[in-house]
Amino acid sequence: MKDGTALQGAPVHAVAEDTLHRVRVEQVRLLCGNLGSSVLPGILVALLVAYALRASAGLWPLLGWAGVVIASKLFDYADARRMLDMEITPANIGQVTRRLVVLHGIDGAAWGLLAPLALDTASPGGSILLIGVLAGVAGNSMSILSPVMPAFVSFCLVELGMLATSAWHTHENALQVLAVAALLYVASLLVQARNSARAARAAIMLRFENNALIERLQRESEKTQQALQQAEQANAAKSRFLAGASHDLRQPIHAQGLFLEVLSNTPLDPMQREVVGRLRSAADNCADMLHTLLDYSRIEAGVVTPQVAPFRVQALLHRISREMAAQAEAKGLVFRTRESQAVASADAGLTELILRNLVSNAIRYTEQGGILMACRHRGSQVWLEVWDTGIGIAPEQQQEIFREFHQLGNPERDHNKGMGLGLAIAEGLAKMQGLQLTVQSLPGRGSVFKLLLPAAVMPQKVPAPAPVALHKAQRDLHGLRILLIEDDQRVRDSMAQLLTQWGCQCVAVEGLDEAQTLAGTQEFDVVISDYRLRAHRNGTEAIAAVRQASQRHVGALLITGDTAPARLREASESGIPMLHKPVAPGQLWEALLRLAPGAQQAQPG
Repeated sequence: MKDGTALQGAPVHAVAEDTLHRVRVEQVRLLCGNLGSSVLPGILVALLVAYALRASAGLWPLLGWAGVVIASKLFDYADARRMLDMEITPANIGQVTRRLVVLHGIDGAAWGLLAPLALDTASPGGSILLIGVLAGVAGNSMSILSPVMPAFVSFCLVELGMLATSAWHTHENALQVLAVAALLYVASLLVQARNSARAARAAIMLRFENNALIERLQRESEKTQQALQQAEQANAAKSRFLAGASHDLRQPIHAQGLFLEVLSNTPLDPMQREVVGRLRSAADNCADMLHTLLDYSRIEAGVVTPQVAPFRVQALLHRISREMAAQAEAKGLVFRTRESQAVASADAGLTELILRNLVSNAIRYTEQGGILMACRHRGSQVWLEVWDTGIGIAPEQQQEIFREFHQLGNPERDHNKGMGLGLAIAEGLAKMQGLQLTVQSLPGRGSVFKLLLPAAVMPQKVPAPAPVALHKAQRDLHGLRILLIEDDQRVRDSMAQLLTQWGCQCVAVEGLDEAQTLAGTQEFDVVISDYRLRAHRNGTEAIAAVRQASQRHVGALLITGDTAPARLREASESGIPMLHKPVAPGQLWEALLRLAPGAQQAQPG
């Protein structure tokens, strides 16, 4: 049988012609497959009839008739098996059909011979038996031969025609009436055979349609699987590209930030200081974008572990308002918050990051009006809400906005409008904590984002730690002996200059082997290592080698520009404190203060 896929793209008449051919082939095969069930019963019936009518028509003539019927049956069966094994094509389907018509006409004649042989000499009981047998054989042949209607017509007309002719020539009224009845029976059988043929044809067509549907489903499933694999490969390629691009961008921006810090601590005239300030502002904007990518990568990597605890919502709202109100006011927007005494249970730091992303998104997409950040305490629930009077979001876009890199109204990909990761990060952090983040919006009227948290009771007031003063951090780091391992010369030089400016004794090396050699001959208080080193080595291995060479536990700090999820997981599992490039100088100072010998006694106040 031809594959259904071969029909695709063919002309309509060619498809119809091919389908018709396939149906005719299946009808022939159905007939040939049915013949086997009638061979043994036909042989037995022929022998029994010969035995029953032997007294009136003679045993030997009837045995000869039975032999002809049996031979016809066996030949038809053997020929049917041969047809099932052969390939039936459009070129020979007509010949096959004609062969079936002839063979079953002969078979009908073999059965019909019983009527002229025994009807006029049989007793009334014998006549009834003869007529019943021939009528039954004709009825049985309908179920077997009707798939190929011409073959059944040939059998039925020959067999019952011979019966009707023999009955008519007996000149007995009862048998002549029987002849007319035989003709009516032929008509009835033909009608039933036509209906049966239609049903068989419809069943075959339905099977073809089901097979074609299954094939289409299989093809679509294969296409879907291929598309899924391609999407997974594309997503993996995207992640690798982002990780590689992010790492390569972080290196010079990290070095730039450190050089700017060194420069800002030197004598500058007012104009130079203003230029340095502008450069630092541009570098901070780049760093913010890279840290947004980092937040998304950390969520993908699963290295963010929520630390759930009760916290006062007002303190969080106050910090965000104090830091982000200026951005709103710079655009001429009103920024307001509502006081709240609510206490919620969640990770305060991650919840703050969610709200910062929501507020930043509201400011970015609001051109007039204002922003409202509020908290509603309802029973066992706390709702943190960010309202804006911005462009709004169409209903069909209200789920799409949480996809990474999806932005509204930014076809030119203006980086001043962000990267399209803020809401994806917010939703990821919410799901990580089991919190619900929803949005309601009307285009042109604004939006409201709501974060649902469980309410809690504050066990006790924990005083906030005093901020680390910049100048005291410099004084506290004076004389700190630092081994710096960094394979990027720009980063190595900038960090070495900054650490030296802070009063540290810094030795900078390029790789693990040099660091291990120095650690065996000099004492260091802290080792700072980049995570990704040359020759497929990493900072965790370098720090372990330095500690082994020093034969003591040296304070350690990892600095990485990697955002690949696998790398982030590896670095996080090391248990060594880690900073992400570009590192703000204040972050580095605080980290070194915590690692410095006697840091607990030297905390600035």
